[in-house]
Amino acid sequence: MARRGLRRMRTGIVILVLVALLAGAGYAGWIMVKRSEPVSLPEPTGNFQVGRRGFEWTDTPRRDPFADGPRKLSVWLWYPVAKGTTGRKVEYAPDLWSGLHLKAPLSLFQGPFDTLEDRALDRVAIAPGRFPVVVLMPGMGLSAPMYASLAEDLASHGYLVAGVTPTYSANLTVLGGQPIGSKEAANPPNLGDSSEQAQNVGDHLVGTWAADARFAAGMLAKQLPASVETGLGTSYVGHSFGGAASLEACRLDPRCAAAVDLDGSQFGDVVTKGVRAPIMLLGADDSCITSVCGPDAKNDADRNRALSLLKASTGTSWCATVPGSRHFNFTDYGAYYLAYPLRKFLPLGSVGPRHALTVQNGYITTFLSHALYNTPAPGAPACAT
Repeated sequence: MARRGLRRMRTGIVILVLVALLAGAGYAGWIMVKRSEPVSLPEPTGNFQVGRRGFEWTDTPRRDPFADGPRKLSVWLWYPVAKGTTGRKVEYAPDLWSGLHLKAPLSLFQGPFDTLEDRALDRVAIAPGRFPVVVLMPGMGLSAPMYASLAEDLASHGYLVAGVTPTYSANLTVLGGQPIGSKEAANPPNLGDSSEQAQNVGDHLVGTWAADARFAAGMLAKQLPASVETGLGTSYVGHSFGGAASLEACRLDPRCAAAVDLDGSQFGDVVTKGVRAPIMLLGADDSCITSVCGPDAKNDADRNRALSLLKASTGTSWCATVPGSRHFNFTDYGAYYLAYPLRKFLPLGSVGPRHALTVQNGYITTFLSHALYNTPAPGAPACAT
């Protein structure tokens, strides 16, 4: 009897293993089918079509703090295009930029970039007119191309959007036809700590990023055709550490019209000196960057810095939280195909990923329009101080 029971147990185990293997194989097959299906970036909500082109700019007088020689930057420009313009659509991540895709084995759970349909037109003419400049700064380790959903929506509303990839801080940038990775000095591993050392490192590094942003704003005006003018100052928009850099760049730029910090802990002198221009702080459910901690925040390490920033700032400030969001909901990860295990692994919240992008873009376009054109104020409360 004991032997018979043991045989039954072994048979049951074998059956369970076979079922698990078949289920796993079936799920893997389903993922392979789904990741090969085309997906599109969200439809821009403005009245213009959108174009895109890339530049490589050298800030000749400024020495790169992380390499020999002057500071060199890759800058992508998204811009308004007249309705009815035809042309070839851009590739989302062309050539060596395809290295932005997650590496194996995680790549198996992410849709390939060649099935991600981008709506921008490749290097077509900029619509004639006078358009404000927005400098877009990515999060630490990320690159400007990973914010195309936001950039294209802004461009469709009549903004010239210069996306800067901070060299050696991004995990990938492409300059001179060569891929360039990050360096530890430019991409500190413990920047998210609440320690005094981490804050000192961030306070120092944010100056380099702010200089990158201001340099890009100045260079852009020199690249435009005679039929296009800039006006109404420069606005700075950034995610994560790029949000801190945007605030610091705005503090230093007398022509700054507005600044937006997307879920970024604040660093630099701006924390104590504030900003004169209007600002918006847009946070995730698990952060305290707006000075009010979201419902999922596990500590309030960022709250005091946000309060200091807001108390020192003299312009109007708006703060909001995107319900159900986490840190990567402010990036194009909300538009990628991501299979279930990977989506749980990345900092993406319970909110529908495309809905989060819609909410974010709506807040930003409304805020910038109010700051620059005095249209109705965004539907977000004034920041608590």
